[in-house]
Amino acid sequence: MDFKSAKELLALCAENALPISEVMRRRECLLGEVEQDAVDRRMAKAWDIMRASATQPLETPIKSMGGLIGGEAKTLQAHAAEGKGICGDVLQKAMTYAMAVLEVNASMGLIVAAPTAGSAGVVPGLLLALQECYDLPDGRIVEALFNAGAVGYLAMRNATVAGAVGGCQAEVGIASAMAASAAVELLGGTPQQCLDAASTVLMNMLGLVCDPVGGLVEYPCQNRNAAGVANALVAAEMALSGIRQLIPFDQMLDAMYAVGKRLPAELRETALGGCAATPAACAACGLCSGN
Repeated sequence: MDFKSAKELLALCAENALPISEVMRRRECLLGEVEQDAVDRRMAKAWDIMRASATQPLETPIKSMGGLIGGEAKTLQAHAAEGKGICGDVLQKAMTYAMAVLEVNASMGLIVAAPTAGSAGVVPGLLLALQECYDLPDGRIVEALFNAGAVGYLAMRNATVAGAVGGCQAEVGIASAMAASAAVELLGGTPQQCLDAASTVLMNMLGLVCDPVGGLVEYPCQNRNAAGVANALVAAEMALSGIRQLIPFDQMLDAMYAVGKRLPAELRETALGGCAATPAACAACGLCSGN
């Protein structure tokens, strides 16, 4: 059940008539030499942590260590509660939960890196929103997390998930690809549709830079997690409708990695360019003159 590329993963799914989630689960059991129950328990624990980090700030807003964010998730929730939301239930909830996770992360709380701390809100944000809107049991969500894990594994093996290496396209971009693929399987899509959605996400986020204000994983990271769930939702909807992706996921990963390596150092997590170099950002963090 081992695979090194999306092409090999799709072949395993076809040969064994299995969804991506089940291929990934069996891979974890075989390579880790552990029983399925143990693997399932670990993933269920990860889901519990994800859900807690996505909901805690809605009860008690948390100020980040750097002071740049805090309370945004609750503000979004209140906006929707007043009937003023314009995004629809799934996207509104997903945005809110994704931003909440970043508040927990930036205040040194417990999160699940998916695939990184700076992009940790996208996967739980979208899956928790889908669970609530479609009344899905935890068991289904745990299965979807194995699907997301397969996409994350491929990215880590064949490209990068580090903003310092590939920009934010490698962090929030891969997180969004993971979420999109998981959402497609969760809503009845095929393995091919899952990876079509993942490829579409990377295409749409290609070239996104990593420019944290003050070098802190707070701003614009939190906003980009919200944008990431929107991108994932769009890609999932397109794939489920039957729209095919011209570029296979393996090739899109290669393209993302190549673009990331060509980004200047100022745009790869150094806080020397992009949003981080604007006068307003410099004034907010107090670390530079903005000149």
